[in-house]
Amino acid sequence: MKTRGLGGTVNRIRQEFRPPQPGATFVLPAPDIDTLPVLTQVDAPRASVIVPVYNHFHHTRTCLQALAACGDAAPFEVIVVDDGSSDETAERLASLPGLRYHRNPKNLGFIGACNAGASLARGEFLIFLNNDTAVQPGWLDALLATFVQHQDVGLAGSKLVYPDGRLQEAGGIVFSDASGWNYGRFDDPADPRYNFVREVDYCSGAAIAIRKDLFDTFGGFDTHYAPAYYEDTDLAMKVRQAGLRVLYQPASVVVHFEGVTSGTDTAGSGTKRFQVINQQKFLERWREVLATHPAPGTDIAIARQHRARKRVLIIDATTPQPDHDSGSLRLVNAMKVMRAEGCALAFFADNRAWIERYTAELQQLGVEVLWHPWLSDPVRWFADNGRRFDLVFISRHYIASSYVGLVRLHAPQARLVFDTVDLHYLREQREAELSGSREQAQTAAITRGKELALIRSSDITLVVSPVEQELLAREAPGARVEVLSNVHEVFGRRRNFAERKDLMFMGGYQHPPNVDAALWFVHEVFPLVRRQLPEVRFHLLGSKANDTVRALGEVAGVEFHGFVADIEPFLDGCRLALAPLRYGAGVKGKVNMSMSYGQPVVATPIAVEGMYAEAGRDVLVAADAAAFADEIVRVYGDEALWTSLSDHGLENVRRHFSFDAARAAVRRLLE
Repeated sequence: MKTRGLGGTVNRIRQEFRPPQPGATFVLPAPDIDTLPVLTQVDAPRASVIVPVYNHFHHTRTCLQALAACGDAAPFEVIVVDDGSSDETAERLASLPGLRYHRNPKNLGFIGACNAGASLARGEFLIFLNNDTAVQPGWLDALLATFVQHQDVGLAGSKLVYPDGRLQEAGGIVFSDASGWNYGRFDDPADPRYNFVREVDYCSGAAIAIRKDLFDTFGGFDTHYAPAYYEDTDLAMKVRQAGLRVLYQPASVVVHFEGVTSGTDTAGSGTKRFQVINQQKFLERWREVLATHPAPGTDIAIARQHRARKRVLIIDATTPQPDHDSGSLRLVNAMKVMRAEGCALAFFADNRAWIERYTAELQQLGVEVLWHPWLSDPVRWFADNGRRFDLVFISRHYIASSYVGLVRLHAPQARLVFDTVDLHYLREQREAELSGSREQAQTAAITRGKELALIRSSDITLVVSPVEQELLAREAPGARVEVLSNVHEVFGRRRNFAERKDLMFMGGYQHPPNVDAALWFVHEVFPLVRRQLPEVRFHLLGSKANDTVRALGEVAGVEFHGFVADIEPFLDGCRLALAPLRYGAGVKGKVNMSMSYGQPVVATPIAVEGMYAEAGRDVLVAADAAAFADEIVRVYGDEALWTSLSDHGLENVRRHFSFDAARAAVRRLLE
């Protein structure tokens, strides 16, 4: 433990907080600027930034300049605790506008100075920050967001980097002998291994956040370790002892000029020597707990997440974009369930691309996301990393076929799970039946052979509905097939019948059944609806639409919106959702989502297949154009029927498609 640290929403805290992209540069105040910054006076701070100082005024000035320039949305106060400096610190800072300056009557050491600052703090959160640091824009919003985005968080720490751009620490590991490891030291801070939220043994006290009431409960930093070193590690142990977690937050970046305050020599007579002395104190206090920690020399890839129940690798075609398609939403929510079950997750897309926003959002969920060039050769990567996984989860037959051999060769101990997403061959068979195309029927037969071969060679196959499970019981007898269906939060009905109007359909138009549905409804069904409801409008939402779909917006009464970042106004404002699908497979996320908002649905039989939905109770169902139009008109004007469908639809999602339902399925995979 070499750093000063052993002494020393789906994003709501900052309204649009986004983690930094890989390869971001670091911002340092100009070293030759002697002017002091103007700090904002805050009457009701959410956070109190406590900066203990002892001489080294030029570093304190740099620290304050960076704080003033960071631009974070969260209101914060800055408390500088002067521990008896003999340089110009008192003269320059005592009357600095916006700064709360406190000078200790005598030198209390690092621990005493921090505790003195905490006693003065007004914020809900305490942020302990070394004076030899330069925070980066967004650092505080990211730290505070950690407590909102994750459950049971007691303490969060920043990513520390050297001023030359190398990584200093991405969370700390404590081995069973109380020795420590600054994970990632001297590596590239853009490396994916250091860029996902991770539960850690401790975070360096150079930049950590903790709720003030929790810190006070512990009596502050323990003076058992005075004057410094191991007090932050001891604090982390107490946080876990209280049933809370310690998380590393990579989106909070702080440049740390290591060793300025206490040096780096542990054998001399300075404060740094207490690092060695306090290691023994720490060992004696926490010996029983440390016996559960990894031994020195343990593979760091294992030691960094040694609390993980299982280590899971997930592979899909692309990085999931949950606001674009149902399959992405299902996968991301399944990841959330696995994380809640204590799994360490690694993910890579077959195209190994960094996707703006979506990759970072997975990292913020706590998923290690690998991309090019960090993963340029999957064969070599599997050879190096395959044996550390307990389960490998691969989606879609055309992706899984490329990796099954690698998994069996380099991860023979891992359970192989093939996630069909939906049975592609079933969807293709139905498309061929609808079109009468012999060529499409031949394509479906080829796909069927590939999917069934993968099912037979996998340990577990996942489908999204009991209908597909029953089909595979006949077509792949002996294969273990489990249902992991769509996973949705239940938001509830937020507007009633009279407050709503119009119809909506949403879908990703790279998916042919959605294109067919939009065209069939607009050309065959909607004219019948408009004869009886001439004022009603039909809203088409979704990404990746071709020219044919976009042209539907020119039809009277049809509004084409394309991709909409926030669809809640439509889910809350449209009276009905439609699912006019004429072919397909799997469970339709668009139907689940509308039901989860209490929005009644009119659908075809294919659209509600495998959804445990009772026609006339949970959803209205019609197969031909005239019947579909009649059902729309009937419920559009019947408030009692509309409310009944809304209530029962919500109950359907709670019972069959909630996180609780998914949790049982995930646990079966992990058994």
